[in-house]
Amino acid sequence: MTGDKERIGIIAGGGQFPILAADSARRQGFYVVAVAHQGDTDEGLADATDKIIWIKLGQLGKIIRAFKKEGVKKALMAGSISKKNMFGKMMPDLKGIAFISRMAILHDDGILKAVASEFEKEGIEIVSSTHYLPELIAPEGCLTKKMPDKAQREDIRIGWKAAKELGRLDVGQCVVIRNRTILALEAIDGTNETIKRGGRIAGKDAVVIKVSKPDQDLRFDVPSVGLETLEVMAGVKASVLAVEAGKSLLFDRQKMIEYADMAGISIVCYRGEETIERG
Repeated sequence: MTGDKERIGIIAGGGQFPILAADSARRQGFYVVAVAHQGDTDEGLADATDKIIWIKLGQLGKIIRAFKKEGVKKALMAGSISKKNMFGKMMPDLKGIAFISRMAILHDDGILKAVASEFEKEGIEIVSSTHYLPELIAPEGCLTKKMPDKAQREDIRIGWKAAKELGRLDVGQCVVIRNRTILALEAIDGTNETIKRGGRIAGKDAVVIKVSKPDQDLRFDVPSVGLETLEVMAGVKASVLAVEAGKSLLFDRQKMIEYADMAGISIVCYRGEETIERG
């Protein structure tokens, strides 16, 4: 009986993360209720959930009402919302309008923490998006046959510092660098476009770094990479992908490794800046 199952809510954005989260939660015996964003969320999420409600971006009140109606006491945020949509396709309901009017600065972390607070006031706890998917968390070490050389590790060290500062400013999480020269910083265009911009300037052998923000709140906005990331890198002949172990998600890890080995790309996961020199 579904009434006997513990219920978990998913506030779903785009990409495959919401589907992976839903599949995993259902395997663990949860009844999964998803609220999906029109224009961002993959329609395939409907097949991975027990209940799905489609909303427009900004309909905060509708999300809360849906979860309350379905008996959801815990929910997680999974997937990305296009920042371009935040400017062009937002259609907030009354609660959404009231929420936005109280926000002094529309930075990612500030918005998400405030949203979580709104849910908690309504008796719905926002939990870590990685809680139900520990197998996706990046392990420490080099995952591929090819390892970064000494010059590339120096690029990673420099880029890592820049990416952390970028995250501290709540601007982005990805940096592209080559020969100790930073070529691209992530902004509103997202990781893939950042890689393309930096890769075009580099010509070849760009190093891509993506890390968590300092004091990252793992309930939301966990940095993630997948097969698509590597395909974009291969398109600009980039050579190295460095991510933060324990604080990043790897989608389709085995497929990523196989593709990277075929394309001659290194995938390396570091615990922090101090571990980079160890290779």
